Amino acid sequence: MATALPLSLRMRPITAQDNAAIAAVIRRVSAEFGLTADKGYTVSDPNLDNLFQLYNHPNSAYWVIEYEGEVVGGGGIAPLQEGEADVCELQKMYFLPVLRGKGLARQLALQALYFARQKGFRRCYLETTSTLTQAIALYRKLGFEHIPHAMGNTGHGDCEVTMLKQL
Repeated sequence: MATALPLSLRMRPITAQDNAAIAAVIRRVSAEFGLTADKGYTVSDPNLDNLFQLYNHPNSAYWVIEYEGEVVGGGGIAPLQEGEADVCELQKMYFLPVLRGKGLARQLALQALYFARQKGFRRCYLETTSTLTQAIALYRKLGFEHIPHAMGNTGHGDCEVTMLKQL
């Protein structure tokens, strides 16, 4: 489902043609916040250049946001790797500065959580890093609570902030 947004913005499911653009967004935002590949952040994921293929499964979804026809952000949801069957993970939420402060991360996260509930997930997990203070504030507002340990096997060892939300 595509969602029309103001100011020439459009949220829609990822396509194979978006792979390079969203990977570039993730790399750019990661560099902006000092999230380097050698530290185990998303930018080090081996599937970063193939997100359409990664999320092209029945219990997974990824949405991109276009601004004036260019992909400038995105986020997704998928089952938590090596996690319990009722746990999904909010993943790869990255937005260029042109999108920030407009409520789009909230809107995308809500869409992802709705999708997760529709797929039968009962809890949603996420990992992030303490430098992403605006993201953490958003997650708290959405009802995520800090938990003292990592869940599953995400491969993101340096993401020291772990949160969980009951769906």
